[in-house]
Amino acid sequence: MKNFTSGHFVNQGHYKSFEPNSINKEWEIFDMQILTLLSKADRHLGRLDMYSEYVNIDLFVSMHIAKEATQSSKIEGTQTNMEDVFLDKEDVVIEKRNDWEEVQNYISAMNEAVNMLHSLPFSSRLVKQTHKILLQGVRGEHKLPGDYRKSQNWIGGASINDAVFVPPNYNSVNDLMSDIEKFANDELNPLPDLLKIAIIHYQFETIHPFLDGNGRVGRLLITLYLVSKGILKQPILYLSDFFERHTSLYYDNLMRVRTHNDLSQWLKFFLTGIIETAQKGVKTFDAILRLQKSIDEKMKSLKGRSSDAKLIIYYLFTKPIINAATVTKVINKSPASAYKLLKSLEDLEIIKEITGAERGRLYMFTDYLDLFTSKDV
Repeated sequence: MKNFTSGHFVNQGHYKSFEPNSINKEWEIFDMQILTLLSKADRHLGRLDMYSEYVNIDLFVSMHIAKEATQSSKIEGTQTNMEDVFLDKEDVVIEKRNDWEEVQNYISAMNEAVNMLHSLPFSSRLVKQTHKILLQGVRGEHKLPGDYRKSQNWIGGASINDAVFVPPNYNSVNDLMSDIEKFANDELNPLPDLLKIAIIHYQFETIHPFLDGNGRVGRLLITLYLVSKGILKQPILYLSDFFERHTSLYYDNLMRVRTHNDLSQWLKFFLTGIIETAQKGVKTFDAILRLQKSIDEKMKSLKGRSSDAKLIIYYLFTKPIINAATVTKVINKSPASAYKLLKSLEDLEIIKEITGAERGRLYMFTDYLDLFTSKDV
């Protein structure tokens, strides 16, 4: 990026904070590698979004959001797995419940934010409301959920004196976030949207406008921006899995922008993440379609109960863990019928009992869940 300077450090006495320059300006790109990656990223995103046309994406969105919530929270140190996400709270071991609640909040925040995009632009109001939901009733609930910080924060280190990075003074936060909002919504700015959101994410993480939850909100904003600009019809692309697998590079590349004005390396890393994630998304949808076909073949043997079985399979595609009580409600039949159906689906190896208990049994749609947890897909 020509003549790019990220900002400057400000002496605050016993520490130095970083004051980023505004991003709502004209940009010039001369790096052919960035333009090549951008072209490739656009192409793969288009292939991924194409599934919205002929696959019932609504059925699978919950799994994508659950994976994003798990991976984004994992970067912050939580220990929840994908399998835990779909358990009821009482089925989660006590020592994991706080982490489970944080992931559930992330899912709620994403769902609510996507709904808000129908009536709100990509804006500070959207960001604040998303943050408020994220911190509701969990660790960080006393750190001004839904409000920008009114005190200094820092990243890394036991105190501000040995911090890895100190974001700008809180007095600058409102103006800097307003600058992001203008940049995001400036339709006359010719900078391609994928580069825009890469810069927005960097700037957001640099500003660190909240006392807690900045990383999760910042990563969530990537998908919201892509949906708000119509690049994706549904929220089916998330970069947290890529960032979590390359955590050191993720933080190093963000920091390098601040210390060396090296925005190009961050943009290349970000676009590589878009490409890899979109490719994995296409593979996952292809695998889902093959799985659906395989299950349809298996269910032919159920004959008279196939309509009930289809209701359960439909449910499992949105929530891949189920119990007898839920089956009873879904098919609107007796508990005895529910148990028979579960046994049939288990015999067909469509579901697997995971508790080994006599009571309170839980059944997992393992082949489906594996598509979102396997490193190979």
